[in-house]
Amino acid sequence: MDGETGITVWCVSYFDVASTAPLHPVARQALTAALDEGWADPARLYRSGRQARMLLDAARETVAEVLGARADEISFTASGTQAVQLGMLGALKGNRRRGNHLVHSAVEHSSVLHVAEQHLAGGGEVSAVPVDRLGRADPAQYPLRENTALAVLQTANHEVGTLQPVEEVAARCAAAGVPLLVDAAQSAGRLPVPAGWSLLAASAHKWGGPAGVGVLAVRKGVRYASPLPADERERGRVPGYVNVPAIVAAAASLRAVHAEAERENARLHALVERIRTQVAQLVPEVEVVGDPVNRLPHLVTFSCLYVDGEVLLGELDRAGFAVSSGSSCTSSTLTPSHVLAAMGVLTEGNVRVSLPYGVDEADVDRFLAILPGLVADVRAPLGLDLPTAPARTDSLVIDALGKLCPLPVIELAKRIGEVAPGGTVAVLADDEAARLDIPAWCGMRSQEYLGEAPAADYGADRGFAYLVKRIS
Repeated sequence: MDGETGITVWCVSYFDVASTAPLHPVARQALTAALDEGWADPARLYRSGRQARMLLDAARETVAEVLGARADEISFTASGTQAVQLGMLGALKGNRRRGNHLVHSAVEHSSVLHVAEQHLAGGGEVSAVPVDRLGRADPAQYPLRENTALAVLQTANHEVGTLQPVEEVAARCAAAGVPLLVDAAQSAGRLPVPAGWSLLAASAHKWGGPAGVGVLAVRKGVRYASPLPADERERGRVPGYVNVPAIVAAAASLRAVHAEAERENARLHALVERIRTQVAQLVPEVEVVGDPVNRLPHLVTFSCLYVDGEVLLGELDRAGFAVSSGSSCTSSTLTPSHVLAAMGVLTEGNVRVSLPYGVDEADVDRFLAILPGLVADVRAPLGLDLPTAPARTDSLVIDALGKLCPLPVIELAKRIGEVAPGGTVAVLADDEAARLDIPAWCGMRSQEYLGEAPAADYGADRGFAYLVKRIS
């Protein structure tokens, strides 16, 4: 409460830079200056136009230097998503004589998946490379064929922070003559850019630049044909008028973040390690996901059993913490996160914490102090602390049809005690997340998952039966 005004002052700890980072102070300064100096059309030859062109060229040089590219390989787009999609479509079109096979990891950003869906619908071939439980793709699993026109791999996963083996995949692509597009949105400016890419995409608002600026880099010699009508700007790759002030601010902030990265990354890595360790100790029945070692320095994701992620995020927001969920498994949708699903980990109660540069350690400590209580409060109405009925049968059918996650798992947890050890439980559910969360629950609770069966075997007209054997 402010003593002078009587107004409650709400202090929010922003822990969601994986979605978008606050505007870096250097970006703010550069943007203000460029609004005065770089407002004119950089394609014009009069003085103000030439001045805008010089600012644009300098920004391009800066971005190229940080990303390990040549200035004439850099084009600016309206977003990271546009950079990814133009890069993919242009590379597929440029390599159409080679073939129409596209390969990407199963945990790529939705911008990649949407292009893949369109490519498949247009008669192309698509292969999605599976990942392990840490979210890492195996380079040996990339199916590079004679008709493979493009491979795609992110530098780091946007939901769980796992670093991908980009250089190993790039080496295999180079040997096969296949271009590799690398989505560096989550790592650009923070970590060195892996070698070997053919095309690269990044997004300014992820590193503290202004929204509305993406970067598409295309190496010299890579076959690329614009999928859009011809335009004289940005080397014909991106049509439309460029936002010079925003690009200048993006370049300035990228240079500043890159200069701070080594020192700040070490600090953020230690804070994330504290969260990874203490969340597992403080919150019962929680799974911390993603690679514990080869990961982004600022991001950690964990999933809580028996918790609706949307509800937990709301409680954290009321407590003054802005976080997000890597899972879209909420009360408003039946679709779980494709990343968590591909990893085979728990999708319910998912929380992604991504720390900004300069975050106060006290904010992290406060987050860890309040989190256990909030999770307990969300779980309390479920009655999971009540004793279960005594075991009296060797088999049980639980009808969870029509119930969204995490309710099928909650029903299983509450009633499995009715079955004697060695007995089986069939959970009938039509929520797609149950296929992921019931096996994950069995792994966390040392029960045996037996697989799934048609729900019709149990008299139901929809859904599936998920079978669990009680071990103890």
